[in-house]
Amino acid sequence: MTKILFVCHGNICRSPMGEFILKDLAGQAGREGEFEIASRAVSREELGNGLYPPARRELQKHGVPCEGHRARQITLEDYRHFDRIYYMDRSNLRYLQRMLPHDPEKIRPLLHRDVADPWYTGDFAAAWEDILEGCQRIMEEFK
Repeated sequence: MTKILFVCHGNICRSPMGEFILKDLAGQAGREGEFEIASRAVSREELGNGLYPPARRELQKHGVPCEGHRARQITLEDYRHFDRIYYMDRSNLRYLQRMLPHDPEKIRPLLHRDVADPWYTGDFAAAWEDILEGCQRIMEEFK
């Protein structure tokens, strides 16, 4: 089983979108048993909060189930547990570099560019497109 963790700043928008999109893609492909998928934050400011409502609406618009999420912060135990940790932007990477061992093989960007941040732009459709692209690459990589 491949263990995948998505990370963003607060774990209420982009990283849970990654979690739910990848779970949905794996389910559609009949491969849900091949993955353990979760998401975390680099910050503590949203701990315990649910999915941000516009992120929830974007996922629902595409038929992606997204129930039961509560924001959590990444830990050293998460680093040890997960096979891959995908971050959304360079700011997330800077936090991760202070929190976890340097491990570019395990800790990687979801895309070769920053994932659109809807927190500042309100453009959840752009975040959807970026995250979907990254999740499709993950599915290909772990065929």
